[in-house]
Amino acid sequence: MADKIATRDAYGKALIKLGQENPNVVVLDADLSKSTKTAGFAKEFPERFFQMGIAEADMTATAAGLATCGKIPFLSTFAVFATGRNFDQVRNSIGYPHLNVKIAATHAGITVGEDGGSHQSIEDLALMRTIPGMTVIAPADANDTEAAIFAAAAHDGPVYLRMGREPLPLIFPADHRFVIGKADRLRDGKDATIVANGVMLNIALAAAENLAASGVNVRVVNVSTLKPLDRAEITAAARETGAIVTAEEHSVIGGLGGAVAECVARNHPVPMEFIGVQDRFGQSGTPAVLMREYGLTAEDIEAAVRKVIARK
Repeated sequence: MADKIATRDAYGKALIKLGQENPNVVVLDADLSKSTKTAGFAKEFPERFFQMGIAEADMTATAAGLATCGKIPFLSTFAVFATGRNFDQVRNSIGYPHLNVKIAATHAGITVGEDGGSHQSIEDLALMRTIPGMTVIAPADANDTEAAIFAAAAHDGPVYLRMGREPLPLIFPADHRFVIGKADRLRDGKDATIVANGVMLNIALAAAENLAASGVNVRVVNVSTLKPLDRAEITAAARETGAIVTAEEHSVIGGLGGAVAECVARNHPVPMEFIGVQDRFGQSGTPAVLMREYGLTAEDIEAAVRKVIARK
């Protein structure tokens, strides 16, 4: 079995590589550098690392100021703090002036596990999607994450990057190239399409394999960039397969499912089903138990595919 690597670990390693290449990259953290994995950057480049304490709003305003001076700030904390506690500052200090700040949040979704519902951000993608001009990225594995970090640094404008705590299997090759706004068609099919990202991509691929064994031919599309969405790929999936299931470790309200549904409704309406957190808060438990409890398993995706095909 391939090694499993958490996307937060890939983020920490990518930051060091990025810092070696670009002296304008600076990193800010809110007293969580060991957990967000920015501690490696702090050790390598102490003069370019700012430990802001438990003061996320101050951290965000400071990052905005650094951006006005030509720096490329990456600010990190848990996703629930980076977006929820911090929304006003992100909106008005980063989004409104369209500053070149990268919000790299870790510990997203219910796979945070035992930390419980207060720390399991299932609304972050929806919040960040609503900010005008904000690019929103949820990478699917370590290689996708590293490539996304470099793409975000090269992009002029605010970016939200969502990363997790749980180690994930590698899907993409080490030389994977991340293009902001471009989806990845990982498996072709004609009966339906599964659109997934983050933790759910590997699970979606497993569901597609299981369905193939029973004669159901399913396309799988990875959408690491929720905004800007690859409308051409989503529209092609709707037109060519006639049914779509979205799979995300996030609320079904306002995240990947919402973004895909908006595109499909405008361009080529087809039956859809939505795998995700169904308007509930998280709770404490192991990641595996929580994924079953919230209906985020390969079996849940398979059932949704059969249901949506029946609606064609």
